[in-house]
Amino acid sequence: QVQLVESGGGLVQPGGTLRLSCAASGSIFNIYHMGWYRQAPGKQRELVAAIFRGGNTYYVDSVKGRFTISRDTANNTMYLQINSLKPEDTAVYWCNTYPVLRPWGQGTQVTVSS
Repeated sequence: QVQLVESGGGLVQPGGTLRLSCAASGSIFNIYHMGWYRQAPGKQRELVAAIFRGGNTYYVDSVKGRFTISRDTANNTMYLQINSLKPEDTAVYWCNTYPVLRPWGQGTQVTVSS
């Protein structure tokens, strides 16, 4: 079973930029649809972006125009480029398959604050 490890989170000011990474232990991005998920304090976990096997992408309305999901199949790495960060983006972010989920990893914390 392929393992997924998230990284790249941190504390940033509103309007800042982060790039999250999802490193897979084996080839997966050409086999499964993939997504980035997040859970904000007191909120339910939600899918924020997805990239499908054919390369098409999906974004939840609240992140459209600011988030970009991409993958590097040769290096088994998926990315989430986040621009114009808002306080409401504060959450733990995970990568996972879509729509059928694998076990969750540790995730990476994104905190947007002045």
